[in-house]
Amino acid sequence: MKYRHVVFIVVLILIIDQALKFWIKTHLYMQQEFVILPNWFRIHFIENEGMAYGLKFGGDFGKILLTLFRLVAVVIGFWYMRKLVAQKFHTGLLICGSLILAGAAGNLIDSMFYGLIFSDSSYDIARFMPKEGGYGAFLHGRVVDMLYFPIYEGYLPKWIPIKGGDYFIFFRPVFNIADAAISTGVITILVFQRRFFSKRVETTSDNGTRNEAVVNGAVE
Repeated sequence: MKYRHVVFIVVLILIIDQALKFWIKTHLYMQQEFVILPNWFRIHFIENEGMAYGLKFGGDFGKILLTLFRLVAVVIGFWYMRKLVAQKFHTGLLICGSLILAGAAGNLIDSMFYGLIFSDSSYDIARFMPKEGGYGAFLHGRVVDMLYFPIYEGYLPKWIPIKGGDYFIFFRPVFNIADAAISTGVITILVFQRRFFSKRVETTSDNGTRNEAVVNGAVE
C-alpha cells in the first residue's frame, strides 16, 4: 500500500462526511429528525461542542484546547502514516490508520470553520456564509451529528441488576461519519492487533537451516 492510497482514503471519507454534514446543516434545524428504517435508524440532527458521540471537554477554553489538539493530532497523523507506509506495515493497519486520521480531520473541520460559515441552527435552518457572519468564532464551531440507531427503546425487565425497571435506549449516542470512521479503525486494530503488528517470515541461516522469525509490524 502506498501513501497516495492513504491520502485517497482520507479524502474519500472527508468528502462523504462533509457532504452529509453540509446537507444536514442546510436542510434541517436542531433536533429535527426523520426515520430511515422504523425502530432502527433515524437521521437526528444535533450539534456538540466536544468530543466524539457528544462528550464534552471543559467549557469554552476546553473547546479551543480540544480543537488545537485535534489539529496537532491530524498533522502528526499524516507524518506518522507516511512513516508506516515507508516501513511497509500491514495493509490492514494502514487502512485503519487512514480511517482514524480521516475521522479526526472531519471533526476538526467542523470545529475550526463551521462557526464562521454557518448561521445558527437552533431555531431555523442554517444559512451558508450569511452576510451577518456565522454563529461563532474561529475554533468555536460545533460538530454536526446525525446518525441515530435506537435499536431498542423501552423499560428494562425488573430482574436486571441496578438498571432493572429503568427506561433504556440502545444505541443512545448520535454520531457522524467521522466518528464511525474513528471507531471502526480503533476497534479493528484492537481485534486484529496480532495480525497487524507481527508477521512470521522464514529466514535461512548460514548453515542452510530454515528458521521462523517474528517481525513486529513491518513486512520484510
